[in-house]
Amino acid sequence: MQGRHLSMAELEAGLGDIHSSPKDGGLLEMIVRRPASGSREVVDEATLDGLDGLVGDNWRTRGNPRRPDGTAHPETQVTVMSARAAALVAQGRERWPLAGDQLYIDLDLSLANLPAGTRLAIGSAVLEVTAEPHTGCAKFVARFGVDAMKFVNSAVGRQLNLRGINTRVLVPGVIRVGDLATKVGRSSGVETTP
Repeated sequence: MQGRHLSMAELEAGLGDIHSSPKDGGLLEMIVRRPASGSREVVDEATLDGLDGLVGDNWRTRGNPRRPDGTAHPETQVTVMSARAAALVAQGRERWPLAGDQLYIDLDLSLANLPAGTRLAIGSAVLEVTAEPHTGCAKFVARFGVDAMKFVNSAVGRQLNLRGINTRVLVPGVIRVGDLATKVGRSSGVETTP
């Protein structure tokens, strides 16, 4: 699944389409489970769980080496990427899963539209956007190019959350491709977990 790495000029030319993403009621376009490192399963339906995040994904068992105890960070249970940003950097829908995110939604993920604490209802589940930053890694560079990493982590890229956002499961439930992601409020104060 080798794709062409776009130049910065080509990536910036795609910003207009990303800016026109829906502010609310965005379509869940893809669900991806990561059962093991480097492995991806695209599914039409999944369960979101308060303990495991996306059931069948390795988020919890993989843990987080940056945490003192190595356990999974509770504020990064489910990662969400803009379907339009994924389409731009991946240059082919079959390559979206390489970004490493679990949900791809056609929605404005910007800080202005979805600040930390915003709650999103998808299917019968509710997610909450967390303040934990979502940044790219060496794998993102290898798959999409250095310019793609610079693009998503630029000042504009960070304001638009082009690399994606971290969320946690507030209400467990079932989600399906084609469900709408709808804003259902915001917590009064964002809780942080050590």
